[in-house]
Amino acid sequence: MRLDGQDGEHRVRVRNLSAGGMMAEGAVRVVQGAPLAAHLRHVGWVAGVVAWVQDNRFGIAFAEPIDPKLVREPVAVHPTDEFAPRFVRPPIAQSEAGRLRKL
Repeated sequence: MRLDGQDGEHRVRVRNLSAGGMMAEGAVRVVQGAPLAAHLRHVGWVAGVVAWVQDNRFGIAFAEPIDPKLVREPVAVHPTDEFAPRFVRPPIAQSEAGRLRKL
């Protein structure tokens, strides 16, 4: 996320996302009404404004609606990537299952 008038980017966690905005959480100081831009996966940079602030959470109202389904799409992972988390790799193929040793 980038705040207007400040150098650098801030990493925040998206807690809630809709077509018109999102709730973010992070160690960044924002004030209501501050313009900003948020980078969303598969969408890119989206302009918005801080709608509300409470502790380390804040709401962002987007200037233009987005498609939240695009943001939620998984990142493409090559099936043979041994460093990819197990939950994003495909299940073991039947041909490979025959080579496994039973315990």
